[in-house]
Amino acid sequence: MKVFSVCGFTSTGKTTTVEGIIKELKKRNYSVGSIKDIHFEGFKIDKEGSNSYKHRMAGAELVTARGIHETDILFPRQLNLYEIQTFYDVDYLVIEGMSDANIPHILTGKTKEDLDKKFNDHVFMVSGKIADTIDEYRNLPAISVFDNVEKIVNIIEEKTFDLLPDFDEKCCGVCGLDCRRFCVAVLKGEKNLDECVLNSSDIRLKINGNPINMVPFVEKILKNAITGVVSELDGWQSNGHIEISMGRNYDNTKKI
Repeated sequence: MKVFSVCGFTSTGKTTTVEGIIKELKKRNYSVGSIKDIHFEGFKIDKEGSNSYKHRMAGAELVTARGIHETDILFPRQLNLYEIQTFYDVDYLVIEGMSDANIPHILTGKTKEDLDKKFNDHVFMVSGKIADTIDEYRNLPAISVFDNVEKIVNIIEEKTFDLLPDFDEKCCGVCGLDCRRFCVAVLKGEKNLDECVLNSSDIRLKINGNPINMVPFVEKILKNAITGVVSELDGWQSNGHIEISMGRNYDNTKKI
């Protein structure tokens, strides 16, 4: 699932750009999901005094409001991107307004001053209102969603990629960079995704169906511990596939 964000100041064309991109991606038969990152301090769907609010105040840790036309699951905290993306199974996840994530960014603005204030190394393209007056910014293409949404999506297809981890270099650094610099290096064509050991790892951990990223040190401990126990069992093959399920509802299918 490829992930990218459209970010910039309010009223610079973010939503219009996202709308155009989603429509063009759908036209190309991709499945698309979206996230709207809201920065208004007072925003909440769960209004004080509503029945769902009363459930939460009574102590429910997760509240679901099911209506005739939609279902809303209410978490009493802000989820990070890695938690949110587990709810999606699409070709492209388009995010509006999340400027702090370790993903490729499309930057919108009204003026070059807007762009200067919001620019970071994760930006690979400029759009929004300013793209009506300029064709380039810091050697990056500036493209209006009204004039050439096809070209915008061509670049998205070329540049974007699956969500990378966001570990500090002290936790991993096998590629020689921290995760944020690695993301930038992939965007610039200086690194290949396969150079991330977490992408090429032969061990996967899921909890409640959600993939868990592990730094190489933790991954090695887990792999050695499981291999050490399983190697004493009949049917052990050193190059075989091992799958372990834990929990009350695991199935009884043979796993080795």
